[in-house]
Amino acid sequence: MEKSPQPARRVPVHALHLGDRITTTNYDGEILSAVPLAIRHGQNGVAVLFRYGVAVLIGLSAEDEAAFLKKIATRVVGRLSVAEEENAFVEIAEGAEDQISAGGPVVLGDMSLPRMLIVADALAKSVALASDERDVTKVFGVIDPFAAELAAHGRTRRNRTEILKLIGNALLVQHRVSGRVAVAEKPDALWDRPDLERLYARLEDEYELKERVETLDRKLNVIADTAETLADIIDTRRSLRLEIIVVLLIAIEIATSFYQIFIARGTQ
Repeated sequence: MEKSPQPARRVPVHALHLGDRITTTNYDGEILSAVPLAIRHGQNGVAVLFRYGVAVLIGLSAEDEAAFLKKIATRVVGRLSVAEEENAFVEIAEGAEDQISAGGPVVLGDMSLPRMLIVADALAKSVALASDERDVTKVFGVIDPFAAELAAHGRTRRNRTEILKLIGNALLVQHRVSGRVAVAEKPDALWDRPDLERLYARLEDEYELKERVETLDRKLNVIADTAETLADIIDTRRSLRLEIIVVLLIAIEIATSFYQIFIARGTQ
């Protein structure tokens, strides 16, 4: 008699962007992988930590998640005030082909470590991109009124301090986003399991990683151009002030000369 297929087991996956960086060295626990750092937590749970500040928790209950996040709190550098989150489900159907349906769960043939690391990598990049997109959107929220003001009046009423703050925010976001995570890089797990490239390609398409990176790059270029324009405005204002000061000094010098001539004639 043939055995009836086992029903698919659903496993929750929770990705959190906690900060600018997570220290992954010298971790005390059951380590399943060094790069990225994967740790056994609880009976069936696995936590995957990425150096660029993301933790992906696989199969952990809400209580286990809270306990684990508390445990690694001191390892998070540059903690975000609001952690970006992304949730997904993985269905384990023994012997089935790896599948990803649009908007549905990720179906895996087994729960092997390489497959878990590839899923974790895709979600980690997705949640990091979501955080970057939020930061860039904030900068655009400040740039748009400035651009509208220039378009309407040909000048801005903002003072030098406000413009410098805008430049600083633009440069800070540009630096942080461009140096945070290399989305184009494939997971290290694929070096040992090239047969799983198709799974990663499907995850990459599902979360639109490449498209989002391209959009983000275009926005970063706009931010860089805006920062350069703002710097030019400050330079122009400074040059105008210097010209006015020079004209005033010349006028004062001429007035002083005329006054001295007038006084000299009066004493003759």
